[in-house]
Amino acid sequence: MKSLWGFLEKTCATETQRHRENLQNNSLISSVALWLCGLLAVCNCILKRGCRPAPLFLLFLFVLAGCTSSAPSSTCISCHGGLEHASPTHGDCVSCHGGDPRAGDKAKSHAAMYDPTNPSSPETWEKACGSCHRYQLERVKSTIMQTNAGMIRNIQLTWDGEDGRQYGTTGGTVYDPTGKPLETLAVAELDNLSGELYRKFCSRCHIGTANGDSYAAAHGSGCAACHFPWNDTATYEGKDTTMKGKAGHSASHAMNPLPDTQVCTRCHNRSGRIGLSYQGLYDGNNGLVPTRGGEAGPVMSSGARNLTSITPDVHFAAGMECIDCHTSRDVMGDGYAYRNMYLQTEVACEDCHGSATEVPRYREITRENDEALRESRSYKKPVRHGMQMIQTSKGRSYSNVFYRDGAIWLQGKRSGKLHRSKVITGTPEHTIAGHGRLECYACHSRTSVQCYGCHTRYDKGKTGMDFIKDEETPGAFSETEDYRMLSPFPLALNQRGRISPVTPGCQTFVTVAEEDGSLSKAEYVSSFKGKQQLRFAPFYSHNTGRTALSCTECHGNPAYLGFGQHVVEGNNIKGTLICERSDSKPLDGFLTMTNGQVNAFSAITREKSRPLSGAEVKRTLAVNLCLPCHGVARDPIYRKGLNYRALDDIRHRKLLSDR
Repeated sequence: MKSLWGFLEKTCATETQRHRENLQNNSLISSVALWLCGLLAVCNCILKRGCRPAPLFLLFLFVLAGCTSSAPSSTCISCHGGLEHASPTHGDCVSCHGGDPRAGDKAKSHAAMYDPTNPSSPETWEKACGSCHRYQLERVKSTIMQTNAGMIRNIQLTWDGEDGRQYGTTGGTVYDPTGKPLETLAVAELDNLSGELYRKFCSRCHIGTANGDSYAAAHGSGCAACHFPWNDTATYEGKDTTMKGKAGHSASHAMNPLPDTQVCTRCHNRSGRIGLSYQGLYDGNNGLVPTRGGEAGPVMSSGARNLTSITPDVHFAAGMECIDCHTSRDVMGDGYAYRNMYLQTEVACEDCHGSATEVPRYREITRENDEALRESRSYKKPVRHGMQMIQTSKGRSYSNVFYRDGAIWLQGKRSGKLHRSKVITGTPEHTIAGHGRLECYACHSRTSVQCYGCHTRYDKGKTGMDFIKDEETPGAFSETEDYRMLSPFPLALNQRGRISPVTPGCQTFVTVAEEDGSLSKAEYVSSFKGKQQLRFAPFYSHNTGRTALSCTECHGNPAYLGFGQHVVEGNNIKGTLICERSDSKPLDGFLTMTNGQVNAFSAITREKSRPLSGAEVKRTLAVNLCLPCHGVARDPIYRKGLNYRALDDIRHRKLLSDR
């Protein structure tokens, strides 16, 4: 027994000194280390004074000493002692980064690392993140944020037309929503203009590729794209002196389990610019959009764009972030591969606010492994058993929206702030006859960014960076635009057969310069659905207002119906926004009216989408006759289809003649 106490005394003293020397400057586990050192010191004191602790306490100390003494001492912290702890559940460096933690030489220590800058990149995420987070990784591998299948497909439709094959960033086998295996090709094999455009332009926002060159749009690749945010200049700004100021790294080594709005905006600030619109920002595109006093906007963004202020989305103004509405399945996927973003997105306005005829659905948490319980563990206030969670449009539970005391509540995932959701079911404004096909955001969007006249030049005599192949290859893109609009915005039928805002998507005039400088294409409009035509795409701007558009705006202004800026002459509506390449067809619309006949000259992309028909346009404009006297939604005449024959009675004939 005496020899045993001697062994324990020696072990405790050794462990105390070792932990003091090796762990006192390591912020990753400093609290645990100090606690352990204190405990071992008490052990040492007890032994030296000849005390005999209780057998259970002795066993506890013995196990602790045995566990800590068997773990190898890491040399990582000798260089990176100030590095932030990734998270309480990510213990040692090697499990994520690989490498040799016992090698004293930097080169030897780093030689076996998965990726020195980002082990979560797709090249190594199977060994790193995937070794513990297989469920999440399998979802991310097929999410449209990784495959970019929708973006690639829509570029093909606009530039070259579909070739009958499905492409993704890397290719391979994925599974469609029915569970059927689907073979995809790598976009590197798409050897045409659309493939070039994606690889050299659009792929900068693909989470499989890091972007360290674009100011205010820099981000890592793989899991780190969202969970280890970069700053505007893509440099490390934490406490590790060996990494301080180095480019190509996240701003901190601390993991962000719940990405904030700025993380989303680093990618979603081009094309639809939804990350900007949501926050009440608008890129003036330098001199193209006038600002007060002719000066640049107050905020600098990527591409040397200056941002001006517009009214923010009502949800942003209330303190809600992107992830408060969007679920992890919207972003990280649900394991299935979708061909377009709208198919993967599972959230809808009706989920929280109800529809004209149905209130939001909810389901009680009864299982200990409920997805809502698991997902909410990192929230400011996790959900609990027995809570009644609101259902998404796909029938899954939100993890932060619930029914309680007769009301719908949304809880901020990061903030914990409660927001009461207004349910609109049965209200007069939302039960107007004929409005059953309207998307909520058809009326409640304040603005919708519209870029008209996109002139893109592809010069084969120059080289450009192919971000998928990671090399300079022949061919470089440049672009200019003609005009920008926020409001009014045109409406058309979207892929769900409902009326929604649409925006140019894409309205491209293509010029191709050969190596000798000759032009093989000059301001060419590519074919779509069998003919050369511009196109518009259904769009939700993420700039929602509490107050809807007035009735007269949609029913009295043909610009909202797809006629663009125009003049009305009798039974004719003529567009006015034209350019030298479209001298008979306006850029900002897709309809004309000649002698009362409505014609569409541009297409609406996405399946089942189309412009309003002539009959639909005429019915919509005819409502304007009623609005001067019947200007409120609760008027009884709007509870059923309008009877225009009523205008032929004595009262209405007199009213109309007086006007």
